[in-house]
Amino acid sequence: MEFKANSGVWGTMFGVPFVVADNFLKLATGEQLKVLLYLLRCSGRSCSDEEISRNTGVSPQEAADAVLFWQQVNVLSPQGTAPEAVMPVQPVREQPPVTQPEPPAVQEPAAPRRKQSFTPSEITEMMKTTPDISELFKVAESALGKLSYTQQNSLIWMYSYLGLKKEVIVVLIYYCISIDKASAGYIEKIACSWAENDINTISAAENEVERLRTAKDFTNVVMRLFEMEKSPTPKQAGFISQWQRDGFSADMIKLAYETTLDNINKLNFDYVNKILQSWKASGYTTPKQVRDAESSYRSERRSTGKGKLPATDVEKYKAIINKF
Repeated sequence: MEFKANSGVWGTMFGVPFVVADNFLKLATGEQLKVLLYLLRCSGRSCSDEEISRNTGVSPQEAADAVLFWQQVNVLSPQGTAPEAVMPVQPVREQPPVTQPEPPAVQEPAAPRRKQSFTPSEITEMMKTTPDISELFKVAESALGKLSYTQQNSLIWMYSYLGLKKEVIVVLIYYCISIDKASAGYIEKIACSWAENDINTISAAENEVERLRTAKDFTNVVMRLFEMEKSPTPKQAGFISQWQRDGFSADMIKLAYETTLDNINKLNFDYVNKILQSWKASGYTTPKQVRDAESSYRSERRSTGKGKLPATDVEKYKAIINKF
């Protein structure tokens, strides 16, 4: 089907650089293109993020990010700066600067995993020359939708600089989607952990995902038992992980929680942990064993005919049950 532009609307026009149509129609997001068109329409005057937002429907933050994107690819120039010519050619590599004598400086240790930012032209070139990156982008887009410039940089960083295999990154992406935490920042956080722990095969990644899911489920159980409305603090999360490793059941944790409330009338993770660890040391693995031990001790005291436990015996009882 052929189309012809409606010349009736050409009374007033503004230009769009060839490089935008040639290089960025696929690479740029819809929001970035909308912002660029508005800025080209307003060529000659400055526009605030809020004005761009009102006239394009994108948020002020998205407007600011889009302006930065077009500046980075040299389509826009900061106010007061003469724009440079943009040619739709291979990525331009910066020439090494001429060495100038400088005062000696303290050299900081290299950061091998420092995140780098690539220009859209460099990203396009990588997609052409590195099949793994091209395939990774296709799979990621099928899972996350059209990739933003930030997401593209993030995927390249995980592959090229963290050294994670593309199939491992795919497993990671789908795990983060499954827990509704698919932001680039969160995916990068888990990716760093995997790289540090040498999780770089499909089997290792799948085992780690299973461990993370099990840990998350266990944490959710504890939060329900403790009637917690907010996520655990790092210290509380450490206790929960320890209880999972120790094999405490939900029933045992619930009983320890109820005992804590009976004794101090508030939730205290340290207190709950002391109770659980004392039961573990005594060999108790079920609430029935704890209650039987309590009942046995009370029956033994009654058999002596003393009735109410003296203060010293109360302390002994607590030592047996809670080991405080």
